[in-house]
Amino acid sequence: MKSDINVTPLVDVVLVLLIIFMVVTPLLQRGKAVDLPRARLVSELRHGGDPILVSVTPDGRTWLDKREVPLLQLAEALSAEMAARPGTPIVLKGDRSLDYQRMREVLLQVSKTRVVGVSLAATQVKPGEGL
Repeated sequence: MKSDINVTPLVDVVLVLLIIFMVVTPLLQRGKAVDLPRARLVSELRHGGDPILVSVTPDGRTWLDKREVPLLQLAEALSAEMAARPGTPIVLKGDRSLDYQRMREVLLQVSKTRVVGVSLAATQVKPGEGL
């Protein structure tokens, strides 16, 4: 009598898990999807857990996590979010095609909340790539 390991069920399970991860991974992205600017030096957030994300899309609309918020109401909505999650860092994600004036308007609204610091999101350039 010869005993062999049947690998077919193992391969089936691994393929099903692969498909599940391929479907779920894009859903894990927080905030609105934007094409981030590129930078050579990018630092990691070191405190506060999951940040509050403020995103600015290429068409200039502002989003608080996945909820669209008009620019003039951003300070109020951000203050309410910060009251619910005190000590949480704020990360500003702006599309690389935006002009500086639009980002400055968003930063002005964020500064009305009297937050201590805001981090700007960027994609790190790999060695050998250009900006």
